[in-house]
Amino acid sequence: MHVVLVEPEIPPNTGNIARTCAATGTSLHLIKPLGFSVSDRYLRRAGVDYWHLVDVHIHESWDALPDNLRSPEHIHLFTSHARLSYTDTEYRPDDVLVFGRESVGLPQWILSQFLDRQRKIPMAGAVRSLNLSNAAAIVVYEAMRQQGFPGLDA
Repeated sequence: MHVVLVEPEIPPNTGNIARTCAATGTSLHLIKPLGFSVSDRYLRRAGVDYWHLVDVHIHESWDALPDNLRSPEHIHLFTSHARLSYTDTEYRPDDVLVFGRESVGLPQWILSQFLDRQRKIPMAGAVRSLNLSNAAAIVVYEAMRQQGFPGLDA
């Protein structure tokens, strides 16, 4: 499975997501521009000593992401504006979970390419979004649960 962060802005969020990826054997893809340096001490601290366990890929742009990772049958975009819940999806091992920037989410031009592949995490009306690292962890672990936690000590 793959987690894609489009233009992440906050180092500790990306570090925490990297830790989730390390714990689940999930690849992490970062789409530039990044709001930090990958050598940022906050990024490293949030990922603790697990960076060597993360399969990290940094891409210059969305278009530089390999075609197989932008394939409509494998991609899932997470946005608070979606109609369907993240639990309304059957996840597979080669799926791609895409999350946007902390401040604005995914760009409309990406969302418009995958209208039927958008999902949300249900929340009470007054809350507009969850922390990015929490949202990614919720979705990654649901996907892993559906697959029987392959390769994990369940």
